Amino acid sequence: MAQRKKKQSRRKEKLNVLLVGGGGREHALAQKMSKSPSLGKLYSTHVGNPGIAAHAKPTDCPYDPKNWYRLERFCERAEIDLIVVGPEVDLANGIGDALRTKDRAVFGPDIDGARLESSKAWAKVLMRAASIPTAEGRVFKTAESANEYIESRTEPVVVKASGLAAGKGVLVCDKGSEAIDAVRRIMHDREFGDAGDEVIIEERLHGEEVSLLALTDGGSIYVLDTCKDHKRLLDGDAGPNTGGMGAYSPAPALTDKQLAEVQRHVLIPVLDALRREEVDFCGVLYAGLILTHGGPKVLEFNVRFGDPECQTLLPRMKCDLVDVLHATATGRLDEASIDWDKRHSVCVVLASEGYPAKPITGRKITGLAEAASVSGVNVFHAGVKRGEDGGYVTAGGRVLNIVALGDTLEEARAKADEACAMIEFEGMQRRHDIGAGAPAPAG
Repeated sequence: MAQRKKKQSRRKEKLNVLLVGGGGREHALAQKMSKSPSLGKLYSTHVGNPGIAAHAKPTDCPYDPKNWYRLERFCERAEIDLIVVGPEVDLANGIGDALRTKDRAVFGPDIDGARLESSKAWAKVLMRAASIPTAEGRVFKTAESANEYIESRTEPVVVKASGLAAGKGVLVCDKGSEAIDAVRRIMHDREFGDAGDEVIIEERLHGEEVSLLALTDGGSIYVLDTCKDHKRLLDGDAGPNTGGMGAYSPAPALTDKQLAEVQRHVLIPVLDALRREEVDFCGVLYAGLILTHGGPKVLEFNVRFGDPECQTLLPRMKCDLVDVLHATATGRLDEASIDWDKRHSVCVVLASEGYPAKPITGRKITGLAEAASVSGVNVFHAGVKRGEDGGYVTAGGRVLNIVALGDTLEEARAKADEACAMIEFEGMQRRHDIGAGAPAPAG
């Protein structure tokens, strides 16, 4: 396994960067990095996304997530200094192992570290061994054994596909019959593909959910400001789970006392546990938390920037992002500096008709320039491409991320609503309650 060089004392004044991934998260990263004084040239594997194409040059080789050889050769030709990986699937497929060298840094873990997200079963075992507070649960490799366990219980449960399911493999069940149906969908119908080789059945916890993202070089930890993601498709947290329909930051539900508790009982122990497994982890350590009466507990770990949490956080980060990401990837995180815009941020996702089950694409999009002209608003392209006439058309389930900054949460929500009202495409879905009813900041 190629190891990143620790504590580099010197680095180039300008860094050439390759950005991997093509969604709204990567558009937000491309935009932020394009403003970095440390940036030399920015390349992207996915310039089919018009938002990314506005900031990055294309690679001269096809993107093949099952074969990194051509991308490795490109990195040599383009003298790439830093690779920033957005999607979890690329980390799970070993892009870090293939492209990291002593002179080329990768922001993101190798395959072993990516297992924290790519195998919820493995992560659950690791959490138990490290005494990290999490829901009680069991792992099953067959539907029969899972169903027997469900029938032996009387309390509601949560059924999870163990592998990568684009944020949609978690089914919250009120009754045993719903849980058995969830097992069928995951393990028999293969609704989430190979992610359903194993399922985890957990106790159903109750409380406010928040997202806590931290940068880590394996030793140092820098906790980013808090945010909250809304996973359900419809207002009032109704409908199916999605990859995320919006987010806001900061999320005042997580108090300073709870934050210190999470650092002490979650973040530090999981990094210690990874080191015991001889995993040299760098990148984003993302803890999806639920604030129960018994304290914060971990619902799941991710190993990359969340989507849409990334889009929500980046506009509030005041830093040279290229320098911060490079410092994280080279063992110099303790030297990095991040300040925060005190304004609130709200991200609203505009999704295609049929999302999340069967999104309908190819619909013409209008109003993007008008929305982007609203003060304090960023329009990030997630599932967008150029049509034959040069205009914009939908090209995915989640199409656009409308992110607004405001002095108050309500002001940010109002700006986001104003911008969303200017955008149109047939069958557009969105939530109108992102950030509504957020708890007041703790005194």
